[in-house]
Amino acid sequence: MRDRRSYWLRLVSEQEASGESVRQFCRGRQVNEHSFYRWRRRLSEEQEPVRFALVETGALSESGGEVPLELVLTNGERLRIASEVNAGLLRTVLGVLRA
Repeated sequence: MRDRRSYWLRLVSEQEASGESVRQFCRGRQVNEHSFYRWRRRLSEEQEPVRFALVETGALSESGGEVPLELVLTNGERLRIASEVNAGLLRTVLGVLRA
C-alpha cells in the first residue's frame, strides 16, 4: 500500500507542477482520470500539516545574498526559498516533506 501511495503522491505533485489539466496529464501518462481524482482527494484528506519550528526572513544564502524566506524544520534542517522559485516545484517539495 505504501508503494501505491508514494506512486500517486508523485503523480499528483507532477500534475500540479506541470501546468497541464488533469485530463491532459492523465492522457499523456495513460493514467485513469477517475483514479487520479480519487487518489488526489484521498491524499489531501490524510495529509497532516507540515510543522516548522521557525520562519526567518532576511536569511543569508551560502553565497552571501539574501534569501527572502527560510523555513527551519523541527529536525533542524533548513529550506531556503528564493523569490523566483517555481510555485509548482515548491508544492512538490512541500508534498514530499508531508509524506
